[in-house]
Formats: sequence, structure tokens, C-alpha cells
Amino acid sequence: MFSKWKYLFYIHDSIYAIKKQIKNERRKQNLSEKNIKLVIAEKPSVAQSIAKVIGADKREDGYLVGNGYIVSWCVGHLVELSSPEFYDEKYEKWRYEDLPILPSEWNYQIAEATRKQFGILKKLMEREDVTGLVEATDAGREGELIFRLVYDQAKCKKPFERLWISSMEDQAISDGFSNLKNGREYDDLYRAALCRERADWIVGMNATRLFSTLYGQTLNVGRVMTPTLAMIVQREAEIDGFKPEPIYRLSISCGGITALSDRFEKKQDAENILNVLKEQKTAQVTKIDPADKQEKAPQLYSLTVLQRDANRFLGFTAQQTLDYTQSLYEKKLVTYPRTDSRFLTEDMENMIPDLAGKMAAKFGYTRKMAVHPKQVINNSKVSDHHAIIPTVNVADAEFGELPSGEQKVLSLITARLLSALGDPAVRNEVDVEFTCADTVFRAKAKNIREKGWRDIQEWIMGGSAESTDSENDRKEKSENADMLACIATLTNGKSYPLQNPKMEEGKTTPKKHFTEDSLLSAMERAGADEMPDEVERKGIGTSATRAATIEKLVRIGFVERKGNKKTKHLLPTHKGVALITVMPEQIQSPFMTAEWEQKLLDVEKGAFQDAEFMNEIEGMITELVRTYKIIEDAEVLMHPVLEEIGICPCCGSHVVERQKGYSCENRQCNFVLWKQNRFFEALGKKMTKPVAVKLLSDGKVALKGCKSKKTGKTYDTTVIMTVDENQRAVFELNFEKGVGEYGKSKNKKD
Repeated sequence: MFSKWKYLFYIHDSIYAIKKQIKNERRKQNLSEKNIKLVIAEKPSVAQSIAKVIGADKREDGYLVGNGYIVSWCVGHLVELSSPEFYDEKYEKWRYEDLPILPSEWNYQIAEATRKQFGILKKLMEREDVTGLVEATDAGREGELIFRLVYDQAKCKKPFERLWISSMEDQAISDGFSNLKNGREYDDLYRAALCRERADWIVGMNATRLFSTLYGQTLNVGRVMTPTLAMIVQREAEIDGFKPEPIYRLSISCGGITALSDRFEKKQDAENILNVLKEQKTAQVTKIDPADKQEKAPQLYSLTVLQRDANRFLGFTAQQTLDYTQSLYEKKLVTYPRTDSRFLTEDMENMIPDLAGKMAAKFGYTRKMAVHPKQVINNSKVSDHHAIIPTVNVADAEFGELPSGEQKVLSLITARLLSALGDPAVRNEVDVEFTCADTVFRAKAKNIREKGWRDIQEWIMGGSAESTDSENDRKEKSENADMLACIATLTNGKSYPLQNPKMEEGKTTPKKHFTEDSLLSAMERAGADEMPDEVERKGIGTSATRAATIEKLVRIGFVERKGNKKTKHLLPTHKGVALITVMPEQIQSPFMTAEWEQKLLDVEKGAFQDAEFMNEIEGMITELVRTYKIIEDAEVLMHPVLEEIGICPCCGSHVVERQKGYSCENRQCNFVLWKQNRFFEALGKKMTKPVAVKLLSDGKVALKGCKSKKTGKTYDTTVIMTVDENQRAVFELNFEKGVGEYGKSKNKKD
């Protein structure tokens, strides 16, 4: 009996010990779980890359968890500035007397489309087991703003650290987590981001309402957008106002070389010397000056320079280039794209030769290649992020699986890296001067004696050095080679037979229309001549925002792209010209905006007070509202003369072309031919101006190569237009072998 009770006590003690052990293990686990870090990235794709590296491999609703981390994400700007009516209901209506709107306390709201994700982040921040946060949004001004607004809106007080990396490579992420910064070290960056956001709100909201109420139509105004538009309008005004002036030059042939004189302003002066030349038999060689000139390897790419080259060589818009590069960054194939720098840092020097070798092998460059890392190293010219370069992951990437645009941008970035490390190119130039009739005639021949870095660039961009040459390039090379051969036979001071003296007449030419390439350059240099040399950032906008500025100007109808597939010019619309015409200098001045950009950078560095910056913005807007006077006769300026393309079949008034269609100018009439016309789209055709003109003049239009959506077959037909009792256009198809009603469509006017 005793042994039985003893056995039972033994069993009881054993169970108690096991329970105690389990309890201790759970307590230890709970202690570790109560020290979880919440990592917040900017996008889901970036969050997944980070989670993979740090071991957060369990997926939950809106976040990943594991290894002591929770990894979640924003979706762009989860928190945004409240609209004016939030401050006062009276602001729902746009009234001049309510301006300026200057909030004393700024309010923010959660974007409706992302409310769920904000709720997830807020709950994660409030969890007891989350003791700290890691800010892993993009390492720049906007990324800082995105995180801080969510952090503040959630009323989070927990400490946070900053992940600051320039590459999404696994090693870069791992190193970044090993060297997290105190989040408060970036308070000045956050203040600069707030200044930028709030200044844009104040200028945009007040100036847009001011000019819209004064001129009776919506006129969008922006702190960076409007000065950019002003540059485009000014360029077109210079082109339109340009008056070509005649220019005259004399040419001679001597020793197998054609040489030109300087310009003559007066035709008679050129003709007088030409008459003397015709009497001369020889011309004397008075100068032969051979020289070797070095072309240094180019610098690495900043985002703006990459966008310019992609536009010039590939026809990409600035936004397309940014999108492709951002995608490559998220695929861990290139480094952080939104950078102003064109150099790398000293700590990267040792990895450059290996990276260069792998990139050359990946792109099939087998020739001997020079690598000079020190050419691309300059710590003093790298602030937040170094230049854009490919990562070592490119060596193992399936290049052919990338979208075409990404392939081309990656090739550009790789070619620039290898070129920037290369030897100088050496160009042999020979200047020759002939003198005859007291007039100097000059010629220059040049050829590339040593390709250096150019060979690498041509190989990667063209597959071979020769394939990148155009027909004009090959012709120019041939002419230079012939000229150099002729120069080799000349002796300085000796006279040679003079042949074929003649006068060439030409005209001065205007500046060229802006392309995305040249506009980006102008934005980057805006105000440079008026700002001190030591100013670090000149220009309007930043490398991260310029593309969006151009796209917005196009989207809201102030600018349009015109040209062929590769070269498109940016031209102001009538609406854009009208806006700049009525805009005061302080709003459209590129210099003032460039000065603001520099002050934002100073706020970022702690060298300028954010309150002082905002006071300047508020003061400028207050003065603008108080003093601006409406431009006389602006009504005519705001409403362009519309092109008449035919007579309305309903009322006999003129039909004019508008933005979305061809409509009757009589506002009481409903007749309209929409440019986006479903009936014509079903035929694989568009309602173009020639089609609309034909319908209005003949009541029908013949169309060739229409395509059936059902069968895919093509056919020719005639579209006949009639109008119904509601003044709407009705279309029918008429075939040569009898009339068949394929379908009808009615157009209703707004």
C-alpha cells in the first residue's frame, strides 16, 4: 500500500516537473516574442525581399513574420494632406475672397484606397510584443515622408531605426540590418520632406483657385510644374519670333581639301572677294597644326543623365526610364535609381574590378579591358546615394526574360559603368589654314586614333563596334580619312593650285524644340547662372520628381508630345501658353523655384530653418493674392479660335475640332463626332480629322483594311452617316456587292 502511494507521489512529482519545464520554456519563448521588431517597407515587393533575407517567412494578412521580425509595407502614400474643405466647409466652393488658405495646424487623412493597409500597420505598431520599428522605406526624402506620416498618424511612440541602403541585393540588405541607424538622425530629412509637401500644397491649392476663379476656368498651377511649363513656352516663343538672317561664306578647293572662310554679314563683301579669288591661281598653306586630344571616360549615371540618354538613344520618356530602372532595382539588378550623384564611394573601390569583369563577360566583351576604379571614386560628390550601377546579380540573370525596355536600360547602365572605368579615347585632329586674297580659309580633319572607353560602349550598345555607325557616320569617317591623306602631302608655307572658289549662302537657324532630353537638362541647370558656384543643387525639381512633373504637364493638357517614335518634341498647347501669359513672374520663375530647391536641401542638412522656409512660401502666396490684377482681354487668350472642318448636317452651323471630338459650334445643337468612336473602333479604325471632314462633306467615307473582330479577316467598305431626330450621328456599312447593315451607332453630345 505504502509503495503504491509512493509510486503515485512519484508520478505526480514527475508530471509537475514536466509542467514546470514546459511553463519555463513558454516563458522564455514569450520573453523573446515580446522583443519583436516591426519592419515597414514602401512596397510589398521590397518587403518580400527584405523578409527573405532576415528570415520572416510566414505570410499573414498584410505582413510576414518570423525570426523575431514582422515585415509589412505601405502602398505609396497611405497618409496624405487633407483637402481645404476639411479645415472649413466654405472651402468646398472656390471663391476669391476666401484666399489665401494657410492652415495654422496641418491635418492629414488616410487615403480611402489604402485604409485597410494603414489599419494593419497601426495594429502592428500597437502590439505589446513589438518593442521597436525599422524604417525600410526608400532611402530618400519621399521614402522618409511616407514612413513618418504613417508613424505619426498611428500615434506611435516606439523607438525606430533607419535602414539606409543603395541596393536590394541580399548582402546589401544583410549589411544594412547590421548597421541600422537611429531613426532620429533623419529628422532634418523629414522636415525637408514636410516643407516640400506643404509648400506644394500652399502654392498649388491657392494659385490654382486664384487663377481659376479670376479667369473662369480650371487653371492648374504648381510650384515646379509651372516654371517647367514656362521654359517650354518661352522656347516656343523664341522659335516663333525668330527671324532668319542670311549668312555668306566662301569656299575653295586646294590640295584636295575644301576649306571655308569666316562668315560675311554682307553679300557684297563676299562677292567682292570672290571676284578676286577667281583671278588667283594658288593659295598658300599658312598653318598645319596636328594635335592629339584626349576624351576622358564619361562619369557614371545619375538618374537625370540616364533619363536623358535613354530619351536620346532609345526614345524613352523620363517616366518610362524611371519605371524600368525602379523595376530593375527591385529585381536586385541595379542600385538605387533616385540619385543625383555620378560617383561611387571609397569603400566600393575593391569590388569594382570583379564587378566590371563579370559585366564584360555577361555582355560578351572579350577584348582586353582597362579598369581604373579611381576614376569613378569621389566621396565628396556622394551624399545620400552613389551613382547608378549594375549589381553582381546581373551575371546570373536570364537577360532574355527581362522586358525589352528593362533590357535596354540595363545595357545603358552597364555600358556606362565599363566605359567610365576605361582608358581615354584619343582623337587625332589636324587644323589647316590657307590664305588667298587676304582671306583665311580653314579646314579640320579628325579621326579616333585610340577608341579607349568608346570601344566598350559601342560593343555593349550595338553588339559590335561597327554596327552602331550610321550611314552618315561612315560617310564622315571616309571623308576625314581622305582629308588626312591629303593633308599629309602638304607643306606649311608652300602654295598649291586654287580650284573652284564659290560663295555659299545660308540662313541662321532658331533654337530647337525641347525634347525630354534637352528639357531635363534645362530643368537641371535652371537658375545656375544666377546662383553662387558653391550652391550644391541648382535647377528645379529633383532627379526623383522631374519625370512626374513632365508627365503631369502632358496629362492635364498643358504640353503635348509630337514627333516620330524615337524623337518626340514637347510643345505647349494653347492652354499652356495662355496660363503662362497670365502667370506672374514669381510663380513661373525657374530661378525662384531653383532657389527654393536649394533651401530645401539646406533644411535637409540642418542649415536652414523649416519655419523660415514655410514663412517665405506663405508670404509669397499672400502677396500674390493681394496684388495680382487680371490681364485685360484674357478672355480672348483663354479661348482659342477653333478650326472649322465642315458644316453641321443638323443646323447648318460650323463643325469645329475640340479636344475630344468634332462638334457643332452651336451650343443648342447636339451633333458631335467623337474621336473615340466605338463604331469605328469596332472596324479597327479611328475617327480622324480627314474621316470627319469626308463624312461632313459627302455623308460617307470609304475605308480600306477594316478588320472583323469575330473572324480576324480584313475587308473594304463604305461608312454612310445619317442623323436621327435627336441630332445624333448614325452609321451604316455599305458594301460594293449590295448594301448590308453591319451595325448602327449614335453619337450623343454633352
